[in-house]
Amino acid sequence: MAKQVQTFFLEEWLRSNSGSSINIISRSSSSPARAIIQAWADLRDSLQHQSFRPHHLQSLKTLLNSQASLYVADPQAKLLISILSSTNISPPPESYPLFLRLLYIWVRKSSRPSPVLIDSAVKILSHLCSSQCNSDESSFFFSEVVVLLGIGYALSSSGNVFVVRILDSLFGIWNREDGPSGNVSHGLMILHLIEWVLSNFISSQSLERVDVFTKEVLETSNPNHASFAMVMGAAGALRASSRSVSNALKRLRISAEERIEAVARVLISGTRGFTNSSNNPENSLLLKCISLALGRCGSVSFRAPLLICLASALLTEIFPLQSLYTRVLQYQHGNLAQLGPNEIKEHLSSVLFKEAGAITGVFCNQYASADEDSQSIVENLIWDYCQDTYLGHRQVALFLRGREDELLGDLEKIAESAFLMVVVFALAVTKHKLDSKFTLELRMDISVKILVSFSCMEYFRRMRLPEYLDTIRAVVVAVQENESACVLFVESMPSYSDLTNQPGPSSLQTTEYTWSKDQVQTSRILFHLRVIPTCIERLPASKFRNLVAPIMFLYMGHPDGKVARASHSLFVAFVSSGKDSNDDERVLLKEQLVFYYIQRSLEGYPGITPFEGMASGVAALVRHLPAGSPSIFYTIHSLVEKTHNLCCEVMTEEADLWKDWQEELEPCKKILDLLLRLLSLVDIQVLPSLMKQLAQLIAIFPRDGQNMVLNDLYAQVAESDDVTRKPTLVSWLQSLSYLCSQASSSNATSKGVGLEINAAFARSDDVLSLNRINARL
Repeated sequence: MAKQVQTFFLEEWLRSNSGSSINIISRSSSSPARAIIQAWADLRDSLQHQSFRPHHLQSLKTLLNSQASLYVADPQAKLLISILSSTNISPPPESYPLFLRLLYIWVRKSSRPSPVLIDSAVKILSHLCSSQCNSDESSFFFSEVVVLLGIGYALSSSGNVFVVRILDSLFGIWNREDGPSGNVSHGLMILHLIEWVLSNFISSQSLERVDVFTKEVLETSNPNHASFAMVMGAAGALRASSRSVSNALKRLRISAEERIEAVARVLISGTRGFTNSSNNPENSLLLKCISLALGRCGSVSFRAPLLICLASALLTEIFPLQSLYTRVLQYQHGNLAQLGPNEIKEHLSSVLFKEAGAITGVFCNQYASADEDSQSIVENLIWDYCQDTYLGHRQVALFLRGREDELLGDLEKIAESAFLMVVVFALAVTKHKLDSKFTLELRMDISVKILVSFSCMEYFRRMRLPEYLDTIRAVVVAVQENESACVLFVESMPSYSDLTNQPGPSSLQTTEYTWSKDQVQTSRILFHLRVIPTCIERLPASKFRNLVAPIMFLYMGHPDGKVARASHSLFVAFVSSGKDSNDDERVLLKEQLVFYYIQRSLEGYPGITPFEGMASGVAALVRHLPAGSPSIFYTIHSLVEKTHNLCCEVMTEEADLWKDWQEELEPCKKILDLLLRLLSLVDIQVLPSLMKQLAQLIAIFPRDGQNMVLNDLYAQVAESDDVTRKPTLVSWLQSLSYLCSQASSSNATSKGVGLEINAAFARSDDVLSLNRINARL
């Protein structure tokens, strides 16, 4: 059984491809047969008496009320055409769309419409396009003409020149300054109409005739209309020619590309390679036309004006964040009416915004083929856009959050898509510029700029993107190989003062600013906190001390756990760095930072400081600082003191609580576990102090608490394979267990036990002499 072919009506195809919401053929109710007969009789009377009265307009409406079931034959079509072509009859402007709708019903439903009548209908369209340009109904009239033109040409035998004349008239109505020129959907209808016409023509005519016809279409039309409609017409020709690989169509493609380039060149002339269309509606429409046309027509040869226009369209028309931020902040006192309540929502649902992906793809393809000067221009445009977006959105978010959350959410939807555009473009840059054929200086500069741009847009990253990760890996590898690049990236961070003060003018500072609630800023710093460890080996100690350390310690106190953990990870990376260097400045800085790191961490524990982050920092410093470092002794003393204070705050004799160390005792137990792990990590010079302070701490616990800690110690020592310190730990653990049992049986006070422990440690000369302590410490 043969597969049934699905039929698509032209108006449906045009509407779906243009994103237009215009209902070209609306559903209707039915009129009685008598009313339909009378309506046709009235129209014949109009032609006979060469006049058009109000009741004749009502007759047209009566017919259209039954358009779903109405059949228009050739005689009725001839009647309609005769009325429209009569020089003595002057129907009102609102009647023309109704005439065209009836003619559309005729050509759509008739199996064999008269070729003579088709030619007459197409001729009258040309006249109507010119005469109705100033009609209030011209926007709707335009849609009817587009559909009839496409179907009429398919059936017409009038020749190429006639079609060119019709297209020229159609371009005139669309290009009219005060008419539908701002409706991008109409432009897309032209694009796809010409594609449809040319595709049919190409498939049915010889290539020689196609060449002649396309020359006339692209070059004969009125030059005054080229700036708008011919951009879309040329794109339609490109789409049609892409369906054939014949060399005979190369001229068509070249001519069409040249027409679009000519418009683009005029648009960017005198703008230093970039056009800001925010205050120029004509430029705005041109950018929309060019970007949509190129996005729809596929592969286009590189031309510098097209690349610049695509960049301009992406940054000012598709993702117009800067102009939106400016307008929002102009009405900071709560009056956002001039922005338009649905303006941003309409942009989000527009054809232009939905085509952002396709336009970005064409933009990146143009970039890959561009010369270095053009590439440099658009690169700088994108990088500057990222920084402007960060600065603008930071202010707007602080101003709108809690007041206009829906508006803020819509703005962020635009910014999220802009982030995707930046990522795709940055990946294209890395593939092209991070090649060994380019100088090291250029590769480093590009890598740093991409990282800085990503940090500015990090707030808008809502998903895990392979393109994002691939770009990060590529540029990080380049940056971590060069000290200058590392320094440049670190220097791009906002200063401590910028981080702790509200941005923008004082007029926006309506509430007290809290740095930790600035989500846009926090996302940017989090990006830096995650990237800096990858190049920490190349970062001079002086830069870390002056630029990184203040910010690292500030964000250790951030209430968001992932931000605080990233700060601790950065500290771990710095303390662990420089293993193979003799950098005395770095070693000294590590020692200095430990004191404040422990103080800052314990101040925020257990409320803010994440224990895992602090534990990793403590483990790193005891491993990587010099043996016997004073900062390690300070760390142990501070941890023991913190554990003692936490336990004393919830000191209780409730057996169940001390048996499992849960609820209030859980923070205390975590630090105690960390201290127990340090028994196998600290160097041999620090071990006696750790054992002494641990013994004093454990002795103050109730019996159930002591038993649990001793059990943990037994398991840890039993599993140890350190032959140097294990005998010492075994002896110490036996003595500690004995003292705890003695204190329990004699009801000795914790103070008394503590004094015995102090005396025992005072008599020990070094860590290895501890194994000579038998019954008492």
